[in-house]
Amino acid sequence: NIFIKDVEFGPETKVKEGVLYVNKQELMSFIGGDERLKSINIDIAKPGEETRILPVKDVIEPRVKVEGSGGIFPGFISKVDMVGQGRTNVLKGAAVVTTGKIVGFQEGIIDMSGEGAKYTPFSKTFNIVISCEPQDGVKQHEHEEAVRMVGFKAAAFLGMAGKDVKPDEVKVFETLPLGEQVKKYPALPKVVYIYMLQSQGLLHDTYVYGVDAKKILPTFVYPTEVFDGAIVSGNCVSACDKNPTYVHQNHPIIEDLYSKDGKDYNFLGCIITNENVYLADKERSSNYTAKLAEFIGADAAIVSEEGFGNPDADLVM
Repeated sequence: NIFIKDVEFGPETKVKEGVLYVNKQELMSFIGGDERLKSINIDIAKPGEETRILPVKDVIEPRVKVEGSGGIFPGFISKVDMVGQGRTNVLKGAAVVTTGKIVGFQEGIIDMSGEGAKYTPFSKTFNIVISCEPQDGVKQHEHEEAVRMVGFKAAAFLGMAGKDVKPDEVKVFETLPLGEQVKKYPALPKVVYIYMLQSQGLLHDTYVYGVDAKKILPTFVYPTEVFDGAIVSGNCVSACDKNPTYVHQNHPIIEDLYSKDGKDYNFLGCIITNENVYLADKERSSNYTAKLAEFIGADAAIVSEEGFGNPDADLVM
């Protein structure tokens, strides 16, 4: 982690003494070019300011791979190489916030001060806020895709500023190949995390290595892949109904499971699964997930649901 204590516009994009300096024109050139967008504006919002950001589409943390295969946001920004190994530098305290009136009232609000600031973690981050206005006639799903890509590009661009910076803090997360991981702590119960992804469609979408999660069968992933942006948000649902990309990158359940790995249990990894609309799809994914958990020999599972309503049926199945 490279701790960011402030963000300022400047002549060069760099990190110096805890300050992220952003060349606004360079960033604009890097994220621009999508003909579906009429305009893009970039602002900075800092903790304590009398600022309200809305409607919030996504929040993304700037990161950069400095060792290991692949790059950040595989399938979108980087090639579809497997990630999760090596070393990743994180600009901790900085965030890219994308905004745009895609589906209106359903999007989120970030208050940087006052009573509302208590209810969002992003009132405490230094936010590079990117507002995107679509061309007339652009469909909602095209608008969402354009804004999503702007956010990922911006986070990747800013993350590069930390590539050669010495981290203030180093955290180590390790999951071995399954056979080795099982043998590592043979006396402890084997735990798997079942990671449900919002994927109902109609702008209720999550992506795995660039693929819409509704198109996948449940599968096993290393937890560290998530930290490198293998799973990202494409959701335009109410803020309480989705995990922004920042939450995937800093997944609290995965981090908590790692904290007790080798002490209370043996954390085997993650099974990712989707949340579907049709009964046959729900049955297929639920049964497949249960089969995978049994196949890897898990003694227990931690399950999290993204959203509510329709996904409740997937959860109970």
